Amino acid sequence: MLHTARKPPRLSGPMTQTPSLKSFRRIVVKVGSSLLVDSAAGNLKRAWLASLAADIAELHKEKRDILVVSSGAIALARASLRLPPGSLRLEEAQAAAAVGQIELARSWSESLSAHGIAAGQVLLTLGDTEERRRYLNARETIDKLLEWRSVPVINENDTVATTEIRYGDNDRLAARVATMTSADLLVLLSDIDGLYDKPPVTGNDAKLVPVVPRITREIEAMAGASGSELSRGGMVTKIEAGKIATAAGTHMVIASGRVMNPLRAIIDGAPCTWFLTPANPVTSRKRWIAGSLVPRGAIFVDAGAVKALRSGKSLLPAGVTKIEGAFERGDAVILRDPEGAEIGRGLIAYDAGDADKIKGRSSADALTILGFSGRTEMIHRDDLVLGGE
Repeated sequence: MLHTARKPPRLSGPMTQTPSLKSFRRIVVKVGSSLLVDSAAGNLKRAWLASLAADIAELHKEKRDILVVSSGAIALARASLRLPPGSLRLEEAQAAAAVGQIELARSWSESLSAHGIAAGQVLLTLGDTEERRRYLNARETIDKLLEWRSVPVINENDTVATTEIRYGDNDRLAARVATMTSADLLVLLSDIDGLYDKPPVTGNDAKLVPVVPRITREIEAMAGASGSELSRGGMVTKIEAGKIATAAGTHMVIASGRVMNPLRAIIDGAPCTWFLTPANPVTSRKRWIAGSLVPRGAIFVDAGAVKALRSGKSLLPAGVTKIEGAFERGDAVILRDPEGAEIGRGLIAYDAGDADKIKGRSSADALTILGFSGRTEMIHRDDLVLGGE
């Protein structure tokens, strides 16, 4: 995340009013199959996708990071393969996803390239956001795509995911992606324009809830009961996504995707429901690093590194004097000054053995010493919390 252009500031602190979509720096947009694909014909809704791509391009031009979580692979494959209506067996769904994913990726690529934006396809399984090493690899790949000013288009890897290892729906996948990438806003484009105080049916007086300061049991009750933990779609999974997102410092909005230019509609004040969080992704992540992880080792640094860290820099190998512990990449470690006092904690980018080999050396030496090109930083500043923060 080393953009040179000036970026909109992160939001911080509790909000007292409905936010504006343009107040956010990094935005994840989730698009469901029913919005993207005509269920009757099985064809892509090209005009609608073009309007959404125009919205994304407008935000992208303002130096915001935009990520898309998109369904639609299996729905598109039904038409290409002339599959009969109805549910598919697991192996049929996986094979259909293999065909549809190509068409889905091509559609996003063509729509975004019309605005001079490159799309990058990222396929995830549950383990990619739950297992430490795979989580780090996925996050670093997405960070690099954003650094290159590409728009990552993310979907669950349905060709290999099974019931036991899947997210269950793209609402929760989008929330996991938002927290993994430290996004400050998650947009769920839906068949409905937000959360209502009761199911909105013809003739009743259901009212849209414009702002949810906190997800309570009352809010959960408005969404209805969930048939199972892996139930797909519906307001229940959107509330679950809201819990994941807001706990990590990410705001969320549910808005209608049944209109052209749906992101512009949110900006212009269309009805929607905002789920607020009092924190932001950086403070939530640092709080997690500081208090929720068990340190697996220690990194001793010299006085110059201490000064650099306190000025907001990342920890480079050159400033490291000693390694203790048998940690692995992604583990939490304690940082100690030359006298051995703890000055902070962070998530290490190297295994202990490799960290020991490159300590005191320049980042450029790592490739020669290790035989592979690792991260420039031993601990990135986003993965670091110092005493007093």
